[in-house]
Amino acid sequence: MRSLAYLALVSYALAAPSKLARRTPTRSYADDPIERRYDVNAARASAVAQTFQIGWDGYYEFAFPNDELDPVTNTFENPRNGWGATAVDALDTAIIMGLDTIVFEILDFIPTIDFTKSYQNESVSLFETTIRYLGGMMSGYDLLTGPFSNLATNMTTEVNSLLQKSVNLANILAYAFNTSSGVPFNDLYINNDTYADDPAINGLATVGTLVLEWTHLSDLSGDSNFAALAQKGESYILNPMPAWAQPFPGLVGTNINITTGEFLDATGGWVGGDDSAYEYLLKMYVYDQSRFGEYRDRWVAAADSTIEYLASHPLTKPNITYIAEFANTSLIDSSEELACFDGGSFLLGGLTLGEQKYTDFGLALAAGCFNTYTSTATGIGPEVFGWNASTVPEDQAEFFDQHGFYISDAVYVLRPEFLESLYYAYRATGNTTYQDWSWQTFLAINSTTHVGSGYSDIDNVNVGGGGGFLNTQESFFFAELLKYAYLIHAEDAVYQVQYEGAQQWVYNTEAQ
Repeated sequence: MRSLAYLALVSYALAAPSKLARRTPTRSYADDPIERRYDVNAARASAVAQTFQIGWDGYYEFAFPNDELDPVTNTFENPRNGWGATAVDALDTAIIMGLDTIVFEILDFIPTIDFTKSYQNESVSLFETTIRYLGGMMSGYDLLTGPFSNLATNMTTEVNSLLQKSVNLANILAYAFNTSSGVPFNDLYINNDTYADDPAINGLATVGTLVLEWTHLSDLSGDSNFAALAQKGESYILNPMPAWAQPFPGLVGTNINITTGEFLDATGGWVGGDDSAYEYLLKMYVYDQSRFGEYRDRWVAAADSTIEYLASHPLTKPNITYIAEFANTSLIDSSEELACFDGGSFLLGGLTLGEQKYTDFGLALAAGCFNTYTSTATGIGPEVFGWNASTVPEDQAEFFDQHGFYISDAVYVLRPEFLESLYYAYRATGNTTYQDWSWQTFLAINSTTHVGSGYSDIDNVNVGGGGGFLNTQESFFFAELLKYAYLIHAEDAVYQVQYEGAQQWVYNTEAQ
């Protein structure tokens, strides 16, 4: 469920460091020599960091320590329980960008968070809290005790607090797993240890996007219980029942019965609600290949079935590739910006497993999402799009003929997934085309969403100027979008995706 997905930088702490391979650009022109490219990259990375600073300044002045800024009205909102989601989400990106003042502000703040109290006693999402708060604090801890250990030498107590607060938060959330099956509830009332889920149903992504963070917390803290809880819930995804809920090998339904652990349908895909469960199958193997070979096998099964059964090509642009959704074995020609991360997953699979077919498919998916971006009036992709030639809206017939898709939902809520796939595409190939696509996309987002004291969701990507502002600056704008837009142009580092040898770091779905 990448609707609020973050890339938490979870350290691959168990692997011996391998020699860092320099990602040298492989494409140049007579009027754009490689030597010049390094200067261009530095200028682009600096510009992305400047956007981060502008967005942070607005948040810090008008919204801190609340969750998110409303940049049009210079007010705030608390959709993530009032624990300062933007600050926690922004920490590791600020560290990587070298924005020391912001890092120190966040380090001073995190020890003051009271995770025992939710804003207005609203329910707490186990999924969102795991990927944003646990992921954000652990990634900051990993960076500040690892490659950036010289950054906060006078704040040892605050740095150590990142791990301590992670343990405290996980202990508060752990009762979610106290079910007959071990499949957790997702929506929690932590003030009295009850659940908001009714009926007792959880989802593929919300069950399957916990195991990376909770396993890493066990490895950092020495308390094996955290990993055991998440891995028990995950076991029902690794061994799905009943058989009919897996219409294609490795591809399963969406809804899971919390009492029994059984799937309740055979409908799904790589879209919101399902997406990051598949992402984490591969990333668990990247995290520790000695422990999680079964996760790799499940990802391979899902990836191979996706290529064989779900790959789809629009009637009017047959050179474009998208991944269809499915209902049993019937395909639905629809997808989302959220699913634009899928190219990155296949590219990481190609790098990790040495399989060119995954790299090639990942590049095709990235190009397909590029088409959804470049086709609109703003240069930004829509939230939901389709390509079923028999259901094209009458007022989009010409658009469909030209671009191969039609827009089902035109909003844009500062989604990072396309930029994520471009990052993996560049790291895998060294082809500077993907840097240029990323920069083009960043410029479109930067110019269209900037308003008031920050950056806002917009109403319609196919209207010049975005059709109006929705007045929310998402916390993952800092955690994911700006991180990927920055890293693709940044210097090689141990925390970058490696194109040779073992990965030393792995990003969670919140880019932490």
